[in-house]
Amino acid sequence: MVDPRMLTEPVHPPYAAEGSLLKRLAAEAWDHLWPWSRSAFQRQRAVQAASLALAAAASVAWVLAAMGQLSAGAIIGWWFGWSVFEVLVRLGAKPYVKEGPWWGRRYRRASRMDMVCYVGFKNLLIGAALFIGLKSAGLLLL
Repeated sequence: MVDPRMLTEPVHPPYAAEGSLLKRLAAEAWDHLWPWSRSAFQRQRAVQAASLALAAAASVAWVLAAMGQLSAGAIIGWWFGWSVFEVLVRLGAKPYVKEGPWWGRRYRRASRMDMVCYVGFKNLLIGAALFIGLKSAGLLLL
């Protein structure tokens, strides 16, 4: 039966329904932080290789920012570029978003706009946490 409250058809990620609470939380954290999937590597090798290279470059940019070698504007630019590319990667590798409250287990197929909103908000939170951490440690000069 179709749920009229869901905008697109339901999706069931492999980790969503099984295991202990700790395993599900760890799997969900991994799902948020690692945009690639094993099956996507088999289908889109060039896109996946480029995304790994861009992820490594964005990580190097954060390390350079922590060392005081990169300005805040440059790191924001790198982070924005990574976010745009992550949308494309996730649409090919993990094309789903959570439906309903964050503690729920309902997922649905993501549209492009769903994925833009998900990745944008997720990376905004991660970037803000990294900026605050670097600034409070005295490593980021603004």
